Amino acid sequence: MVTTSGPQAAARPVDAVVVGAGLSGLYQLHRLRQLGLTAMVLEAGDDIGGTWYWNRYPGARCDIESMSYSYSFSPELDQEWEWSERYASQPEILRYIHHVADRFDLRGDVMLRTRVTRAVYDQDSHLWHLSTDTGLAVTARFVILATGCMSVPKDPGIPGADSFTGAVHHTARWPREDVSFAGKRVAVIGTGCSGVQAIPVIADEAASLTVFQRTPAYVLPAHNRPLRPAEIAQLKARYPEFRRAQRLSRGGTVFEPPTRSALEADETERTAAYEAAWDEGFLNGLLRTYTDILTDEKANETVAEFVRSKIRSIVDDPATAELLSPRTYPFATKRPCLGTDYYATYNLPHVSLVDLRTTPIETITPRGIRTSDGEHVLDMIVFATGFDALTGSQLSIDIVGKGGVPLRDRWAEGPRNYLGLVTAGFPNLFTVLGPLSPSVLTNIAVSLEQQVEWITDCIAHLRRNGITEIDAAPDAEADWGVHVAEVADRTLYPAVDSWYTGANVPGKPRVFLAYAGGLDRYREQCDTVARNGYTGFLLSS
Repeated sequence: MVTTSGPQAAARPVDAVVVGAGLSGLYQLHRLRQLGLTAMVLEAGDDIGGTWYWNRYPGARCDIESMSYSYSFSPELDQEWEWSERYASQPEILRYIHHVADRFDLRGDVMLRTRVTRAVYDQDSHLWHLSTDTGLAVTARFVILATGCMSVPKDPGIPGADSFTGAVHHTARWPREDVSFAGKRVAVIGTGCSGVQAIPVIADEAASLTVFQRTPAYVLPAHNRPLRPAEIAQLKARYPEFRRAQRLSRGGTVFEPPTRSALEADETERTAAYEAAWDEGFLNGLLRTYTDILTDEKANETVAEFVRSKIRSIVDDPATAELLSPRTYPFATKRPCLGTDYYATYNLPHVSLVDLRTTPIETITPRGIRTSDGEHVLDMIVFATGFDALTGSQLSIDIVGKGGVPLRDRWAEGPRNYLGLVTAGFPNLFTVLGPLSPSVLTNIAVSLEQQVEWITDCIAHLRRNGITEIDAAPDAEADWGVHVAEVADRTLYPAVDSWYTGANVPGKPRVFLAYAGGLDRYREQCDTVARNGYTGFLLSS
């Protein structure tokens, strides 16, 4: 049974604290135990699961195929667990996480309903002192932040939100009990990935649905379906080979990389390639077609126009189709979405679209939402307004490093760290799937295993050699930041206002937040650093 906070839990220090009990945190706990360390996982939620505990909105499911978006560290686990769908739903993924926790007996070291509020490094003892909202205090040599790259919901920032007399929900904090839309006039604000998944499901039940869209998304069809027993058996038979290929891949997914520019192909050939990718139903399917989709604006426009043509072919009303067609940013420079019947939903007579670029929201009223064009009377508002991505979960904790310097101050102009793992001046504090690592540009199930395993091997090295402290060298940290920016600048990503660049959060520094060089190159760099005695880090006894 998972432990809750109590006076006895605060009585002793532990070797390591892991913050967060999602996929990263649970695997990190498993690996720390294998080292023989005493470890504790502190989790703010009422249960384990991380992203898949909090994001339980209607239609929530993974956009990476189930048999790829899963742990690879245990061949036995690969063989015993059976996924039911090509793209697993939130309840099924949560069942999988619970199965893993039970199978590896992880629950006993997880403390639920315990949010870490502050972490202070003591330079004399070389220990981290953690405080929580329950009053529990913990000391540890090592702290691993497995707090998630998309876990702090963004405040919608709309005036009058507290005045609405109907029901209000946020996709990232959906209630555990069922929410009924039957007979209700529902609004969804936001058309990112969460909104794209929720909108068709809500539309099936609601009396009316009004979607408030600021920026249209590129939505690709998932072609989700039940998995057939024969294909499950076939993949399980080659799982060891497949898992090795995942680990060596650029993004944690296995496919034959393209070799030609989109501009080398004629329009007929390009269209055929794009049609085939559209029909396959992969999140990165269109990116797999040609080499320069993310680096050349003209090449990118060929894909963007293809998607717009698909929208026009699906949506009956030409004006609505145009509103749903992205034209202000290149394809995939904001995260594309996998959807099921998303565009077709706008053909339903009780579904309407409000373009916030032409009729912005002025305020939320007791009766609904007022735009510059008038008031929409509603029974329920659903916010699908996204997250303070990558840095939000770390900066939501008051982290204080050497010399009393807060992490918020060190990151005032954007995140700074070495390899996306350690920030200079914050020794023995590691991050999984944090900023300046491949994280959100990859299959994170593969990325998190790589980082957890590197952190575990690093801690083992420190203990084996009597080293008390590992810190990032300031010059290595600076060089890594320059490298991450240079790699991003070779793509179309940085010029776009997106959560990749922090532009969705007012006042957030505008930098590209992920490493775009590929998981394969990143893994090689991390392995080289470790093999050479942790170059770029400062080790002290």
